[in-house]
Amino acid sequence: MQPQTYLGRRRLYEAAFWILILGVHAVANSITTNIDLARADLSIARWEPWVWECSSALVLLALVPVVAAFDRRFPLQRGRMRRSALAHLAFSVPFSLLHVAGMVALREVAYAWMGQDYRFGDWSVYLRYEYLKDVRTYGYFLAVLYLYRFALRRWQGEAEFLTEGREDLPAEPVTDRFLIKKLGREFLVRVEDIDWIEAAGNYVTLHVGERLYPLRETMAGIQARLEGRGFARVHRSAIVNLDRVREIEPFDTGDARAHMHGGGVVAVSRRYRQALKERLA
Repeated sequence: MQPQTYLGRRRLYEAAFWILILGVHAVANSITTNIDLARADLSIARWEPWVWECSSALVLLALVPVVAAFDRRFPLQRGRMRRSALAHLAFSVPFSLLHVAGMVALREVAYAWMGQDYRFGDWSVYLRYEYLKDVRTYGYFLAVLYLYRFALRRWQGEAEFLTEGREDLPAEPVTDRFLIKKLGREFLVRVEDIDWIEAAGNYVTLHVGERLYPLRETMAGIQARLEGRGFARVHRSAIVNLDRVREIEPFDTGDARAHMHGGGVVAVSRRYRQALKERLA
């Protein structure tokens, strides 16, 4: 499969991946728990471990996009590592509370359906117990997200500024072209061909037609490099090529969406909306 084919259905594949991982985990835990209970000769119905594990997995599945969104706000990257790590550690507490509250609610519904009552136990004790498990799960989620992003960038190929690390090239403005490294090959992308730029953790992603190229750079850094070349910041995580903007769709909230000539849609925050309108006028 080519990267562009995958990217066209990326959200579907990502959802399938998390469903598969958490589903396999729930099934395996349910089977082993039933085996352990049978060995201990405890009078617990066989369906109960399935309710416990599946309720937990369903809530964790719903929390995956929440963790990913929080990580976009506090990425673990150089210069922000300490602040972001502390933010993630603090966020693991509401993450655990949401997980526990959600799975308990689902279990109560399932037990009521079976004509029984579900009792979680002493909340002051079991909340601490669940948090010790959930903080590890939160860490696993982050590790999987960063490993996935790294693998996806490597598969697509990474971009570099043309003059960086190339002593054989004449001195020229670094914003004229980008050197794209992909599968051992190098080719050029003109800055004027870039539709828009999106923040992606420690990288920014260049949107060039239907192709995406990750570049190790910050949004502030690339914005400074592109100063005076017809690009405008429209969101904390987006920069657009003004020549590629086809239409601005405003919302009552003050935010907007920029529709690009290539078919892309870019979020415009109210902070940048007026400045964008003035530059497009």
